Amino acid sequence: MTKAIKLLTALPPPQRQRLTALAREASFPEDARIFEAGGTADRFWVIRSGAVSLDQQVNHLHRVTVAGLGVGDLLGWSWLFPPYRWDFGAVAFSPVRTYEFDAAAVLRLCEEDPRLGLTLVRGIAEILAHRLEMTRGQLLEQYTMHRRSAL
Repeated sequence: MTKAIKLLTALPPPQRQRLTALAREASFPEDARIFEAGGTADRFWVIRSGAVSLDQQVNHLHRVTVAGLGVGDLLGWSWLFPPYRWDFGAVAFSPVRTYEFDAAAVLRLCEEDPRLGLTLVRGIAEILAHRLEMTRGQLLEQYTMHRRSAL
């Protein structure tokens, strides 16, 4: 299983400083919807404090929580891939403080500094691989529980 990494600590200090120079502080009150699946993905966040739940709309009445994120975690990666739409929704599980990054500014920085861009994309890829493995584990656990209860 891949190890969970934190985006900012995965970057070498000079690259981290260049990236964080683009950040602005943002906060969300408990229960605030940060973004909705299908919305325009034009930014991302690194959580400084609090917790965020990622969710998926199952039908018009029901949402399912698919992951929980906390301090140091990357919130949002859809800004990196066309069509730049959120794949999930996100809601503040508690009061949340973040560093917010404008995607266009970060992409410009990556073009100016390809080494930073490659390091950033590799870090995000590791985060996605870890989350995929965690989701796979949860699905296998649910399948096993469902099969046992059906017997």
